[in-house]
Amino acid sequence: MTSVIHTAPVVLPISTEPVADGAVLVQDGVIAEVGPAAALTARYPGTPVRAWRGTLLPGLVNAHTHLQYTDFEDLAAEPVTSFVSWIKKMGPRRQRFTDQMWADSAKRGADLLLGSGTTACADIVTDACVLEPVAESGLTGVSYLEVVLADDKQWAAASRAQLLEVLDRPSGRVLGISPHALYTVGTAVFRELVALAHARDLRLHPHLSESEDEVVFVRDGTGPLAALAQLFGRAYELVGMGSALSPAAQLAEVGGLGPSTHVAHGVHCDAADRALFRAHGVHVALCVRSNAVLGVGAPPVADYLADAVPVAIGTDSLASSPSLDLLDEARAVRELASQQGYRHPDLAQRVVEAATRGGALAMGGTDFGVLTPGARADFAVFDTANGPDPYRALLDSGSWTHTIIAGEIVRGISR
Repeated sequence: MTSVIHTAPVVLPISTEPVADGAVLVQDGVIAEVGPAAALTARYPGTPVRAWRGTLLPGLVNAHTHLQYTDFEDLAAEPVTSFVSWIKKMGPRRQRFTDQMWADSAKRGADLLLGSGTTACADIVTDACVLEPVAESGLTGVSYLEVVLADDKQWAAASRAQLLEVLDRPSGRVLGISPHALYTVGTAVFRELVALAHARDLRLHPHLSESEDEVVFVRDGTGPLAALAQLFGRAYELVGMGSALSPAAQLAEVGGLGPSTHVAHGVHCDAADRALFRAHGVHVALCVRSNAVLGVGAPPVADYLADAVPVAIGTDSLASSPSLDLLDEARAVRELASQQGYRHPDLAQRVVEAATRGGALAMGGTDFGVLTPGARADFAVFDTANGPDPYRALLDSGSWTHTIIAGEIVRGISR
């Protein structure tokens, strides 16, 4: 058995209280024990010790991204006139990409995650060729196979067979299903995708309430997204009719809310929507920088925290985000919550928890996102300034230095 003790001035297990001058005992890629460094080194004499500077915590967990769109980063730098105008830019760009280009783009995205302290992700996969490079990167988490632009005709003609073919072959990744959104997947198709996920014990991860246009589409069946559906030649049931419901209530209507679901964005969600999430155990992956780039609004982060809705944090893709750095995203989440009036002293802790354990739980994971015996030895090291609150110190001054997966250093800054 290979054993190493990793020590640091501050260890943040997330699952328990911070440990000053702490240590993590790793045995064959798995965490065996966490506690004070003096106690662990005395208990396991002769075990090699790796001393880190700063703060050691679980690898960050990106709860919503599209790694295959890493090479679309120029889109995030262009002015966005409307959410629909941004969507229209994606189609022509997609047509120019080959499988190899998608794979290379996803690999670069995985490298950017690892190079900023992220060790797990919820990755939306539109083209299955990206599964292999993400699996080879060592990132854990779930790859959600996306179904998009699927009405009854498209689903029967191609989408169903394509999805089942990928689900039935080895991929090297834990798979889930992402019915893209209520405005790009027909109601009957959405119900079937939910049933398929439940039958195969797969997790669901749709986009939800990202824009006001989506609210109008779901409620009334009108607006820019209804026009977009017609432009693409899709016959969605909600077009021209609507459901008279909010997107969250409509997702509940088609059976898509439950403890195996986490939604992306949740920007336009009121108290009734938040109550639905809480009642069904649904996590919301907050992507506040992407929302700002696309001009779709700001999610009610302070209300989510006050209402005890389980939250996680995602960057979205580089097509709509300034970076894949989850710590920077966490800082933006904290800033937005503060601007919205969240004044409780636990804000920094709750944000860091959302960026680690919150993301893991959103994907049904219990063996990552925490430093606890039996968990994967996936962690990150950040240089931080000293301070009485280690969570706040991490957000205020944390600077990534190393990423460790299964006890092995996979990325690091040379000193």
